[in-house]
Amino acid sequence: MALNCSSSYITCGHNGAGDSAYLILMGKVLFEGHLIVRIQPYSSKIRTVDMFASRFLSIKPRLSLGSFSSVVRHQSKLFMSSETRKAIDEAVASAPVVLFMKGTPEFPQCGFSRATVQMLGQQGVDPAKFAAYNVLEDPELREGIKEYSEWPTIPQLYVNKEFIGGCDILTNMAQTGDLAALLEEADALVPEDGE
Repeated sequence: MALNCSSSYITCGHNGAGDSAYLILMGKVLFEGHLIVRIQPYSSKIRTVDMFASRFLSIKPRLSLGSFSSVVRHQSKLFMSSETRKAIDEAVASAPVVLFMKGTPEFPQCGFSRATVQMLGQQGVDPAKFAAYNVLEDPELREGIKEYSEWPTIPQLYVNKEFIGGCDILTNMAQTGDLAALLEEADALVPEDGE
């Protein structure tokens, strides 16, 4: 999935009070370092930077976060290739418990991934029923899993092909006992002696 977008800056009016710079990089529009929308290359809906700026970047009081989110979500779904979607579908189905993380369970590369692996270990997840995928090894996987789940952060946990959440949600579920119940229901725990 190669993009032929070059980096460039565009300047747009910001409520008539001055100019704001937006960075267009690899089909993504960033404002003050935050991703606001992805652009599918050669999209018939967005033909020029001026047209794009007039449709999406002008800040209007009547534009609600909800309506803007639906535009971003729609563009995002168009961005992932069918090959990436198929690979993620297969990965999610590869084990009862699947974790997309930064690094490996043995060598996590971020604190949230480390905390998630530790939580799963404390819950007693059976290694034979667990698969982990290092998103740092594949940029397409790293971006694709975020679009697949419509969740912006890594790590991401799936249990029986269902997206559960990231580290913050898992921490809350572990504290309430919901994570243990979910993993037990999925038959993903190490069997106790005598079973």
